[in-house]
Amino acid sequence: MSLVYSGVLSHAPGITGRAHMVKNTAKRDEFYAKLDTQRQEIVESGAEALVVMAAEHFGNFFMNNMPAFCIGIGEKYYGPIEDPEWLKIDRTTIPGAPDLGVRLTKEVMQTVDTAYAEEWKFDHGIMVPLHFLTPNYELPIIPVNINCQGPPLTPLHRAWAFGEAIRRAADLVPEKIAVVGTGGISHWPATPDSGKINVEWDREFLDRLMRQDKQALMSYTDEDTYKDGGQGGFEIRTFIAAAAAAGGNGELQFYTPELPIFAVGCTVARFDIV
Repeated sequence: MSLVYSGVLSHAPGITGRAHMVKNTAKRDEFYAKLDTQRQEIVESGAEALVVMAAEHFGNFFMNNMPAFCIGIGEKYYGPIEDPEWLKIDRTTIPGAPDLGVRLTKEVMQTVDTAYAEEWKFDHGIMVPLHFLTPNYELPIIPVNINCQGPPLTPLHRAWAFGEAIRRAADLVPEKIAVVGTGGISHWPATPDSGKINVEWDREFLDRLMRQDKQALMSYTDEDTYKDGGQGGFEIRTFIAAAAAAGGNGELQFYTPELPIFAVGCTVARFDIV
């Protein structure tokens, strides 16, 4: 099989941009160490390309054209779209995998309609994960957007089906592929509640995710997610897609609400590929 790794991680901009403001530096460094472990696991898997399933934050798509799914097939990408000084990540060029991206897209389209893009400017949703997982930008990237921003949002069962389609496509190509889903769990970005974390809701979701309890995962409604997890909670779609791609149970390697300056429960996990 060609899918060699699947995992999830948080991507809030404060993870890099406000690192110097953290009071609990021991917990921050523990989080960073787990992200480095994830990087090492991807390297050890032999992955030749990294598919990053993220939530795009109106940097490339807006309400005049908001695809439910979009796959990047560009030769190269640019990021971050935000102020590099604010995000504490230098602006750079990131290598793509256009031929592989096209082949994956064609196969995904057999069961799930998806847009595709040759041009893409990465925001923190992709740049923060890349900062930790391929800090020298040596691994070709295939960006994927799942609409977690503009209602009507991508239905959860379609996010699951998309993950399965990515897995099927990956297993039909000779290249070894790693997948990560990146987002937040409960968080309220750019609101007066920024920094709030619903730990109970987070842990319940992660428990369902690690057990691959599809029925329980599909039971979330957008209304309840908004109430309990904030508008940032809609990004559970990327985690769900990564779980569906893997097929096996997960291992929660790290979760903490103890870094409120990052404004999200910081998470790292991986799934068994079956």
